[in-house]
Amino acid sequence: MRLERSQRQNRATHDDPLGGGAQHGRAGQEGPRHDAGRRAAEREGSPWGDQPEWRPADRDIPPPPRRRPAPAPVFSAPPRPPVTGKPTAESLDPESLLRGRRNAPSKGWRRVVYKASGGWIKPGEPPEVRRRRELVTRARTPVTAGHHRVAVLSLKGGVGKTTTTVGLGATLAQIRGDRVIAVDANPDRGTLSDKLVLETSATVRDLLNERDQVKRYVDIRAFTSQAASRLEVLASDRDPSVSEAFSGGDYQAVSQVLENFYSICITDCGTGLLHSAMGGVLGLADQIVLVSSPSVDGARAASATLDWLEAHQYGDLVKNATVVLCSVRPRSKSAVDIKKLEAHFAARCRAVIRVPYDPHLEEGAEMDLDRLQETTRDSYLQLAASVGDGFAGLPE
Repeated sequence: MRLERSQRQNRATHDDPLGGGAQHGRAGQEGPRHDAGRRAAEREGSPWGDQPEWRPADRDIPPPPRRRPAPAPVFSAPPRPPVTGKPTAESLDPESLLRGRRNAPSKGWRRVVYKASGGWIKPGEPPEVRRRRELVTRARTPVTAGHHRVAVLSLKGGVGKTTTTVGLGATLAQIRGDRVIAVDANPDRGTLSDKLVLETSATVRDLLNERDQVKRYVDIRAFTSQAASRLEVLASDRDPSVSEAFSGGDYQAVSQVLENFYSICITDCGTGLLHSAMGGVLGLADQIVLVSSPSVDGARAASATLDWLEAHQYGDLVKNATVVLCSVRPRSKSAVDIKKLEAHFAARCRAVIRVPYDPHLEEGAEMDLDRLQETTRDSYLQLAASVGDGFAGLPE
């Protein structure tokens, strides 16, 4: 038996003279010694000879490096579960589970049904609610350029230009989260400061004289007054006997300061188109709001203003303008065809808004949005939405 085993070993050695150890490194160099020791052990009857033939490994192959899994994108949406017809976690939304989170109807038969059912039955949303929500969304359009200037003007005095400035500014300030300011750029004595309770006696002239000292928002607030709506107002000099004329250069200097702290600047202009201040206002304006009374002479003056603007290279402002017809009375109390007036201006401008007659506005004193009639507040919301359409950039 040992003879046969020895013969097999000899044949293996003949096939591999190095005994399988001539592969790499020290294992190949020590192969013959291992083979000799094996034969000696066989002669002595060692059980070691019965073990399987030992062969060194070809080489030490390191395991392949383990790759880290790629991190998931930070803003990747979680995978949606397959559609199986069975309820999933996504079906447990707050709107369907929390009755307090439902938008309850505010009035009418829908509110009666909603209350009677304990909030379980929610009639369809009325069209006027959807319409108002859409108007608010438009008025909240982000100001893509960072600062937007709206010029409110009228060639004819006493038609509601300053009232429109405050109504527009207060509505925007109330429903938006950024800062809105109204500036009195009337070269004569402006009346913008009469529309709110003043917090300071400082004027636009004081800001001009101290503009180099304004570094923070708290600094600019020393020159402005803020209404309950959050609208801020920068007043003009109240005493024309001691005031200096407000020029186009003055307006540009003030605008450079205001654009650092406010998203929207609404400028209450004077009635003189040829005044230097008007040149500064129109040169920086992103859009204009043209105010007219619903009368023949008021409409003619407003249309003549558009003619003048087109003749002086402001055609883009005319095309994107919003016309406001102020103090519109019920049809039974007016002989003027308002629809024809609207059609005339709609053919020249982007939008036409009616602001109805309102006893609170007729007072000519401080404006309080809460004291306005619902139709008047809605008109100012329409105006804010129309102006808001321009915050994202109007077509050329």
